[in-house]
Amino acid sequence: MNQSPSEPPQPRYDPLAALRQPTFLLYLGSRVFSGTGQSMLQAILAWHVYEITGDPLSLGFLGLARFVPALGMSMIGGAVADAFNRRNIILAAQTVPLACGVLLAVSTLNGWVSPELIYGLVLLIGLASSFEGPARVALLPTIVRPETFPNAVTVTSTLQTLGMVTGPLLGGAIITAIDIGTSYVVYCVLLAIAFTTIALMRYRPSADVPRRAVSVAAIKEGIRYVWTHQVPLGAMSLDMFAVLFGGAKGLLPIYAKDILHADAIGYTILLSSLEIGALAMSVALVLRPPIYKSGRALVYSVVVFGLLTVAFGLSRSLYLSIAIYMAIGAADEVSVVMRNVLIQLTTPDQLRGRVSSVNQVFIQASNQLGSTYSGFLAAATSAPFAVVSGGAAAVAVAALVGWRMKELFTYTTPRTPYAASAVPPAATEDAAGGAGGSG
Repeated sequence: MNQSPSEPPQPRYDPLAALRQPTFLLYLGSRVFSGTGQSMLQAILAWHVYEITGDPLSLGFLGLARFVPALGMSMIGGAVADAFNRRNIILAAQTVPLACGVLLAVSTLNGWVSPELIYGLVLLIGLASSFEGPARVALLPTIVRPETFPNAVTVTSTLQTLGMVTGPLLGGAIITAIDIGTSYVVYCVLLAIAFTTIALMRYRPSADVPRRAVSVAAIKEGIRYVWTHQVPLGAMSLDMFAVLFGGAKGLLPIYAKDILHADAIGYTILLSSLEIGALAMSVALVLRPPIYKSGRALVYSVVVFGLLTVAFGLSRSLYLSIAIYMAIGAADEVSVVMRNVLIQLTTPDQLRGRVSSVNQVFIQASNQLGSTYSGFLAAATSAPFAVVSGGAAAVAVAALVGWRMKELFTYTTPRTPYAASAVPPAATEDAAGGAGGSG
């Protein structure tokens, strides 16, 4: 299509635009090493606890220990992220899982580890993540050039997905080749690298952005903002209900063994196909120009997610199920990227920590309740009914949100993203160096 002579020429899309900014590279390095370590730790802990106890109920306690802190403390963590230097919050929060990893390694290698100790340390790690998560998400829009923010979100999501795939594989390989204690040592090394890279990042919060003291009123302000603005509320609701109703992950062991008649290798491939599909879609999103009709893209991706979930529930072929589950991962990745872009761009900087914490609660609640819901429904009816009905419900929710929340459905990402916010991006310095600024 020919461009009008009156229109300024559009710059060519650069898929590496965000990666050309040193500050973002340090942020990304920290997130990749931290994310790989955390996904590795979850796999190690599940294996370790079950090896010690031999009781499936112990895995439920492990999930509960992770979930309770996120539900109870995330709101406070969001208020802290909007009151103090976000980079320093990340640094302080990362010392907790690092110390817990050292204790896990020492206790395991010396033979005095116990389930109670593991539950307690997982609880502490969950508390720390309640502060680190909102600060890390809210920091990203302030350290990249406005026009490269959608690209930065996509690149971050891509490498984070890669970490989620490689972390459990790395943990399993170390346990098989050496022992569990050594896997905890490697986890500590990954976190130490993550801590170092974020410590090298030079960042000063903008003096133009007002800071709100941590208080109940500040927390309520974040919740009120989400509740009164269609774009963040609709984006969070779509994700929550899609995962709540359409999540088949908790039923994969039943599907693999009883319905698809797969062996352990088939189950492993089926389980990993979701992340493989998400990773492939992430790479595709990085290579292509940003999706500017992001509201429509979010709603349609959830519709596709639900329809594919229905197809997965009806499939009786292992190979077809693997292909469908991979496509589900791809559709889910689109929704993840669109949701993050929408929420961050429509939230003023002084509220980003608190809004991110609300989003974190939505995500944690849907993940935990989704597995519970599908498990109970499968027990009362059957696994296929639970998956098919859940996918249909996800489609219905997406259609309802798209119909009722016009602001979300018609939202278009601005060409200069910070035009969506009343607050300019924080002052940053695109260079590696010592600590800058304070809370």
